[in-house]
Amino acid sequence: MTVATKRTPGRLRLILDAPNGNAITDAMVVTLRDALKNIESPLKLVTLESAGSDFSFGSSLDEHTPARMPDVLPRFHALIVELLRVPAVTAAVVSGRCLGGGFELALACDVIFAATDAVMGLPEITVGAFPPVGSILLPLKAGAARASAAILTGASRAAADWHAAGLVERVVPRGELGTTITDWYSSTIERHSAAALQRAALASRLVVLR
Repeated sequence: MTVATKRTPGRLRLILDAPNGNAITDAMVVTLRDALKNIESPLKLVTLESAGSDFSFGSSLDEHTPARMPDVLPRFHALIVELLRVPAVTAAVVSGRCLGGGFELALACDVIFAATDAVMGLPEITVGAFPPVGSILLPLKAGAARASAAILTGASRAAADWHAAGLVERVVPRGELGTTITDWYSSTIERHSAAALQRAALASRLVVLR
């Protein structure tokens, strides 16, 4: 499992690259947290992406045992808080399946870009659990009714449906995601000062962080 980092002026890409659909293991959480702690300012945009065909199947069920949960879950929640405190605009770049904890990672980003084949949802209820992070972030970003339906049924929705709900910024063919992000960054973010973006991004997340 690796989290590759690619940096260009003003931008940092964090790329999930792990077997089994980028399942979010405790090791991945630790690696992502280390990557976020080592971010060097000034940055304007940090993107969270995947190397494989799927963004993430979600948290590793093998690690969600009574013995491990007291350690694993707090570390994942700490990762979400650290993602919400990144001193730059954050964007999730989603293709394929983006489920459970993977969807929660995307929800912690300021903006979501999705491929037309992307499917996002919170299936925790189907295994006798619920999504703590999703239960907070999804109502704020997509409205209470849609969030309740997603959380209570476990049903996933296509990227186009989440776009219609206002959650996803743009939906484009998978092969156009990279160009779309670059164009969006160039036309909307790059011209602003890094210091102003840092403060604006953190201020916009106060509703969650307070």
